[in-house]
Amino acid sequence: MTQTLADMRRDYTRDGLSEANAPSEPLSLFRQWFGDAIQTEQPPVEPNAMTLATVDADGRPHCRVLLLKALDDRGFTFFTNYDSAKAEQLGVRPFAAMTFFWPSLERQVRIEGRIEKVSAAESDAYYQVRPLGSRLGAWASPQSQVIRDRAELERLLAETEQRFLDQAPHCPPHWGGYRLVPDRIEFWQGRPSRLHDRLNYRSVASDWQRERLAP
Repeated sequence: MTQTLADMRRDYTRDGLSEANAPSEPLSLFRQWFGDAIQTEQPPVEPNAMTLATVDADGRPHCRVLLLKALDDRGFTFFTNYDSAKAEQLGVRPFAAMTFFWPSLERQVRIEGRIEKVSAAESDAYYQVRPLGSRLGAWASPQSQVIRDRAELERLLAETEQRFLDQAPHCPPHWGGYRLVPDRIEFWQGRPSRLHDRLNYRSVASDWQRERLAP
């Protein structure tokens, strides 16, 4: 297995990333790359899938894959259960990192910053456009808690469906959004011989400073 893994390699030749073609601030470049990913990536890759990293009270890191659900000049928004493990970690240490990887484009974006809750109105607005099953699931699932088996989860869902049989489910008080407000965004473009392009943007005094990093 070790030898097999050591022999696994791919040369990146699709594109490059130069300062001459990069804007002075990162969000417009992210939007451009994200648009490229939507046009290029094919299932099962989801262009808005990203790895979210958090740190708990003991300093242990945790990672999981989530879906980005909103992007504006304030930052990057995702939604979850406020009683989940990730929410507990963010409550203790309100900082996180995101990584997007788009293999067809040979691109990666790393984002770091502080975390804030979005408004209840924003959470409700997104909740209302979710499929009915997802809205019911937000009520039914005690996210991150230990449950006996799959049958228990299905029982909780059946009880939730009965509860909202004659009314549309409303946004649970324990469910909503978080926004990552970035202070660092790095764009990685694969290049041949592992000499990749890395442009890093750092927030400095309410402005963005761009710098090239060695691969």
